[in-house]
Amino acid sequence: MKNTIPKLAGLAFALALAGCAGIPADRHPLAMRNVAEELPSSIKLAREGWPEARWWTAYGDHQLNDLVDRALAKGPTLEVAAAQIASARSAVNRANAELGLETGLNAGLTRQRYSANGLLPTPIGGSWITEESVNVEARYHFDWWGRNKAQIEAAVGEVNARRASYAAAEQDLAAAIATHYFTLQGLWARRANGGQMVLKQGATIEDRRKRLAHGLATADDLRIAEAGLLMLKKQLDQFDTEAAQEKEALRALLGADSQALADLNPLPLMSAPHRLPARLGVELLARRPDLQAARWRVQSAMSRIDAAQAAFYPDLNLSASFGLDTVSIPKLLRAGSATALIGPSLSLPLFDSKRLSAQLDSTRSERNELVAEYNLAVVNAVRDVAQDGAALQGIERQLAQQAAVNATAAAVARSTEKKLQQGLADNNALLTSQLALLQLQDLALHLQQLQLQAEVALTHSLGGGYFAESPALTSR
Repeated sequence: MKNTIPKLAGLAFALALAGCAGIPADRHPLAMRNVAEELPSSIKLAREGWPEARWWTAYGDHQLNDLVDRALAKGPTLEVAAAQIASARSAVNRANAELGLETGLNAGLTRQRYSANGLLPTPIGGSWITEESVNVEARYHFDWWGRNKAQIEAAVGEVNARRASYAAAEQDLAAAIATHYFTLQGLWARRANGGQMVLKQGATIEDRRKRLAHGLATADDLRIAEAGLLMLKKQLDQFDTEAAQEKEALRALLGADSQALADLNPLPLMSAPHRLPARLGVELLARRPDLQAARWRVQSAMSRIDAAQAAFYPDLNLSASFGLDTVSIPKLLRAGSATALIGPSLSLPLFDSKRLSAQLDSTRSERNELVAEYNLAVVNAVRDVAQDGAALQGIERQLAQQAAVNATAAAVARSTEKKLQQGLADNNALLTSQLALLQLQDLALHLQQLQLQAEVALTHSLGGGYFAESPALTSR
């Protein structure tokens, strides 16, 4: 007997080694892409740096602040992201439940008639027997190869990915609110300027009529002026239509009723300080929540690969059962009714390698797919920053040129007004110069609207003030 236990232990160890199925080699892993360090030298703004958190408050617009805060508090688009986080947390709880000690209490009562012609003689044979039992069962799962730990890490990685996706949804929502709001304000500003153009065009028509009555203009001159008025009114209708569409877009983002935006009023278009970092590097990964989500999903896939590889090794667990069993209820609580069972269970994947290999290949393919998606997201993120920076830089140059043109037109209008006072110009010349100035102001307002939209786009492509506080992910 002295040599029995060592022999059994050696046999168990040999079976465990023999029970390890061969793990296929990982032949085609994809590498995660690095972020480009620098933007093209031609793309540069006046200030360098990254957006601040709550970047929209820099515009000093209380209406915009209120809209974004309301959307972030209870916007319908965030409900989906919040539900996804809750679902991922449930998966973590399920993975945790597989580890450690499992216990259960079972109680049963059976009544059975045994055959008089069967294996059991009388008095059991031919009789009805009632059996009562109460058992406490326990099972302890040893995570020898880290399979359950890897499954928990995969589930936690998915939770982190969905948290980052929630932050990305918040940034998407704030950017969408700001874009629609600035578009609406731009349309209102252009409509107000268009109203001034309608008044000036109306005055031009009256002037043409007077000139026609004195033979100083033709009927065609009057018709051209009237057609111009119709075109201006058509443009005002277009502004009104587009403004109504923008309000509906804002209302949908807020998930509010039809009266939620009744107090929204036109305000002057005001730009805010905006920045563009000269170097992106790995900091872009920390500042873009969508990239963080993609990296966490890759990490989660790697943990699932670890779990799939651990399934190739033997699994040894311990089970036990303690309880009471009797055919006479009065004797149930007596010591003689006690039952006990304890023993290990060994699972050897000897004949399951084909299924395990297919499962491992599937998880590796999923990892490659997620790595490819991450690499594409990195490329797109750098492209977005470069394109939005270039667009904003170009609009700023156009605004500077437009300001110079407007200043010249304003000087011409003032000069014409002085000439009219001195009798050196007529009213038609003054109205023409004033209309030209208003048309140029419409172009300037449109550029201001585009500038605000470009600022929001650049802020969004730089992560909108998000910064990941989670530890750096490892690449395996």
